[in-house]
Amino acid sequence: MGGLKVTLVRSGAGRPQDQKDALLGLGLKKMHQTAHLKDTPAIRGMVGKVNFLVSVEETAEEPETKRRRRPKAANSEE
Repeated sequence: MGGLKVTLVRSGAGRPQDQKDALLGLGLKKMHQTAHLKDTPAIRGMVGKVNFLVSVEETAEEPETKRRRRPKAANSEE
């Protein structure tokens, strides 16, 4: 399974909230920002929702996944 390179080429300003949410879900906040994403049905659905605002390129390599930080342990003083 490959990946997708999605670039925001038109602004989301003045668009309905669901389209703005799709852009945020794709990780696009600023003009000409590019996100490297896995090619999944959920990502394809979000790209389809805002296909007139983004450019999409298919890539052969799988994008590297971001490591999530562990939540800090609560200080428990006994």
